[in-house]
Amino acid sequence: MKNIDIFNGDADGICALLQLRQVKPLETTLVTGIKRDINLLEGVNAEAGDKLTVLDISLDKNRTGLLRNLQSGADVFYVDHHFCGEIPNNDHLTTLIDTDANICTSLLMNQYLDNQKYLWAISGAFGDNLKVSANNLAKQQQLSETQVAQLNELGIYINYNGYGADISDLHFAPDQLYQNLLPYQTPFDFIADKSSNFEQLKSGYKEDNAFVADLKSDYETDKIAVFILPDAPWARRISGIYSNELVNQYPDRAHAVLSHNKSGGYLISVRAPLNNKTGADELCRQFPGGGGRKAAAGINHLEISDLDGFINKFSKQFK
Repeated sequence: MKNIDIFNGDADGICALLQLRQVKPLETTLVTGIKRDINLLEGVNAEAGDKLTVLDISLDKNRTGLLRNLQSGADVFYVDHHFCGEIPNNDHLTTLIDTDANICTSLLMNQYLDNQKYLWAISGAFGDNLKVSANNLAKQQQLSETQVAQLNELGIYINYNGYGADISDLHFAPDQLYQNLLPYQTPFDFIADKSSNFEQLKSGYKEDNAFVADLKSDYETDKIAVFILPDAPWARRISGIYSNELVNQYPDRAHAVLSHNKSGGYLISVRAPLNNKTGADELCRQFPGGGGRKAAAGINHLEISDLDGFINKFSKQFK
């Protein structure tokens, strides 16, 4: 019998798994990838009796792999907040799925574990740009402003590390970063340890984020803005975090940040307006390789020739 943990390589997926494995330690095989590597179950071939934990990847995008592994007799525990479509009725499947725009996988895991590792949940929520939800949980737990700021910072850095065209763009492979974080029982322990990877994440983020200071939109109305980043590793790394920063600065406007992928097209991060967190997933599902959640979604590949068509649909979605 094998135990397999399958998780998104962003802050939400990593922080959800940290909570689970610190409360329920288990030797497992890790399956993850860059933030946009979301069809993770396609590469998993479980056998009867194997136990799969799946975190922070859309059930709808992984339906074929999920059904195949369920048919083999594997037991699957599925926790997520992305668009899921119809949930299969199978005795081997246990789900904790909520697609509300103000919830994320880390917060769902926190509910499941009765607040036992809420500090990681708060960092995961901050990383997913759910600032209100993260602050609400922090307030419930009576954290200080300094503590909240530290959790926010770490969540952003972990999330930032997940973006890129492939693993070579990242500072740390997501499975490596997860394993580096796992021995630290709280985010504060990780931040305080001078031998940890915190400073490397921080400096990498600061260096890349400095490039965006002078960026201007390539297309803009009062409802949407489109930014096309240069073809450079820093741009691929910062694309998702920059999308979050833009929507926080302009909460009534939807944003699309485009970076160049290694297939000769665009990789797109879409954010719905912060004050109306809906529609991002609907827009992105209209394109091959697109998906996500109501407030934040993306497209893994858009042909450069299809840019005008994308902007047209983007404008109609958030008119």
